[in-house]
Amino acid sequence: MGAIGAVFQPELIELMKAVLDDAAAMLPEAKRTSTMKAEIASHILAYAAKGERNPTALKIAALSAVVECTHYSHDFSPERRAV
Repeated sequence: MGAIGAVFQPELIELMKAVLDDAAAMLPEAKRTSTMKAEIASHILAYAAKGERNPTALKIAALSAVVECTHYSHDFSPERRAV
C-alpha cells in the first residue's frame, strides 16, 4: 500500500486510531472482525502516508476501499456496479 518506511507523529497515530474506531463502529456488528479492522487500518495508514490528515477523508477512503475489495459488493450484479 506504500506505507513502508513511513514515520507517524504521536498525534497522527492518535488521530488514525480514532478514525479506525469510528470506521469500525460504522460496520454491521457481524463485520467488526479483527480481520476487517486490520484491513481498514491498512488503508488508513496508506492514506495517511500519502499526506491525508482529514479524519473524515481518511474514514471515507478507508471504508470505500474495504467495500470495493470485500464481499459487500458481491450482492450487486456487474451491471448495477457500473451504474
